[in-house]
Amino acid sequence: MTEKEIREIRRRFRPDKSMLSGICGCYINEAKNIITTFRESLAVMPQEESERFLGLLKKTISGSLGKNLVNLEFIASQVMQSEEYKLLAMLRQTGLNDDGILHTFYERVAETLNMEGSYIILLTHDDYGVPYRSKDGGKDMDASDEVFSYIVCSICPVKLSAAELSFELADSSFRALPQDTVLSAPKLGFMFPLFDDRAANIYGALYYTKSLEDNHEEFIESVFNVEPPMPADVQKETFQTILADALEDECSLETVQTVHEQLSDMIDRHKENKEPDQLLITRRDIDTVLQECGVSDERKTAFAASFDEMFGEDAELPPANVIDKKQFVITTPDAVIKVNPERSDLIEMRKINGISYILIPADSGVEVNGVSVSLADKDAESL
Repeated sequence: MTEKEIREIRRRFRPDKSMLSGICGCYINEAKNIITTFRESLAVMPQEESERFLGLLKKTISGSLGKNLVNLEFIASQVMQSEEYKLLAMLRQTGLNDDGILHTFYERVAETLNMEGSYIILLTHDDYGVPYRSKDGGKDMDASDEVFSYIVCSICPVKLSAAELSFELADSSFRALPQDTVLSAPKLGFMFPLFDDRAANIYGALYYTKSLEDNHEEFIESVFNVEPPMPADVQKETFQTILADALEDECSLETVQTVHEQLSDMIDRHKENKEPDQLLITRRDIDTVLQECGVSDERKTAFAASFDEMFGEDAELPPANVIDKKQFVITTPDAVIKVNPERSDLIEMRKINGISYILIPADSGVEVNGVSVSLADKDAESL
């Protein structure tokens, strides 16, 4: 799914646009036991409650594509015969109205999901009459015969509210409010199937994870039976390690600067051009950047081998998972220097009296602990 297609489905969860009939789910306690199941109609629910439920479900299809949101793909044999796929298909086909199928799904999640504390599984089904769109963006609600049938699952932790005091105006007194269980924002979830080219793609699902470090691999393996993607933060750490280890002494400040600048430029151009497809880079793209940096063939070969080993030979990564274009940080054992990424060219490495220094221009606008300071000649000797 593209970001534009995700936004189109997300609009279905606005209170003024929603046509969802209801939600169903279950409560699972810390011991991984199903305590109770429920089915609620949004139509008869108080408006404030229905809006909050829609907000929780909407979060499951929100976030950054490639980070919080990941497209999972099924192989043909799974669609034809796997039990995991069959269960997802039946949930969708029955519109979540078969309690036996729902209970099977609840049990699978309860048995495999590693999450501290209690949580609630929320499920909803929707039939979206996809409006026809012309090439110039015009919309015609009556010209489409495409109905996109899909389910959304949100898994939300349940926590105790904080103990609080209430002030009663009637008798000018304080009263202790009892603690209650509160439904938190979802930690993970999914939409099935994918909405590709504004139609159903039964060979995939859109997976959501709140954490960029832990995407709950055990849940992905149990519910989808596909290889879990590497979490976004782990992709970044892995890339950084490969770059440093493979390039060795050729991993200079200038090389890291160039990699950061080139990938940042790719992200900016992709955004400016309003490209519909997700921006992805391959090992060959990085190889081109290293070539421009003057990295030797030996070190480039070492990088390629490590990249293929860790990510896969045909791996495609979102560049936003490899660099943070919003910051450029230099760390030493005793200092951390943060530089505007657009002005990383200001950084200079220089050796003075046999000691390596990191130099940054500081002619004006210098603050120390938030206090503006003056840099007189006695404070900084000209080099």
